[in-house]
Amino acid sequence: MSSTKVIDKGKSKAIPKIVQSALHDSSTSTSDSDSDSSSDSSDSEKDKDITPEYLKSLIETARQNAIEKERQMQISKDGAMEEDIIKVDDTKDRPLPPLNPGTLPAPYFEFGEGRFGPVSIRDPDIERAIAMTSSILAPAPPAPPPELTKSGKPPTKKEIKAMKNKTAGPSWYDLPAPSEADLPRLYREVEALRLRNQLDPKRFYKKDEGEGKGIKGLPKHFAIGTILPSSTPFGTASTDNLPRSQRKRTFVDELVDDAEAKRYAKKKFDELQSVRGAKGRATLHKKNALRKPKW
Repeated sequence: MSSTKVIDKGKSKAIPKIVQSALHDSSTSTSDSDSDSSSDSSDSEKDKDITPEYLKSLIETARQNAIEKERQMQISKDGAMEEDIIKVDDTKDRPLPPLNPGTLPAPYFEFGEGRFGPVSIRDPDIERAIAMTSSILAPAPPAPPPELTKSGKPPTKKEIKAMKNKTAGPSWYDLPAPSEADLPRLYREVEALRLRNQLDPKRFYKKDEGEGKGIKGLPKHFAIGTILPSSTPFGTASTDNLPRSQRKRTFVDELVDDAEAKRYAKKKFDELQSVRGAKGRATLHKKNALRKPKW
């Protein structure tokens, strides 16, 4: 759109007037007519191109493509079935591979007998070094002869079993089984050890399995040892060792002679006596009060 200003000559003010150009209208009308004519011509050309022969050729091409696709699918199925088929020759029986792995190396951990037995760890380097040095220094010792009884005959199975039960085995450092004659004396020691929970009010211990079962509750293999005094230079006295006056022969004798244990035991005894004595006071008065009628 183009506009021009027309100014009147004279004393009056200049008034703008918009004048439409006829040239622009004519150009837009010609462009619209050209676009309409071009679209009509293209549609007519398309209508001329789509003929019955062209449609038949398209249908035939689609049919050929469908047939070819179906043939390819059939070939792929036949190939897959041929791959899945496994032919087995029944005439010749092939031997199975051996399942025995042969000799395995020794394990690094060796568990002892029983559930809570000690565990030993094997070090191949140390064993190899020991084997090399032993073979160089001295030959292997000969096998020991079989043990014989006093009569000169080999022991029976019962005797061998009795000999094995005498100790807990080398895994437990051959811990001995006490004889039946020593059981009453050892029972006092073990029972005093089990009652250690009552000796110190600030220590609590787990209950033993055989506690309260008498001599039958004693373990099968056990031993009571003595704490050796620590050696000092020049044989001087040490605070880590007990003096000779406080050393006793048995564990029970040490508890009886212990001043702190005696003091605590006396204190607990007095408490129990006071509780028992309080239960017997004024019992006759309470009985008489219960006998009186309520009305």
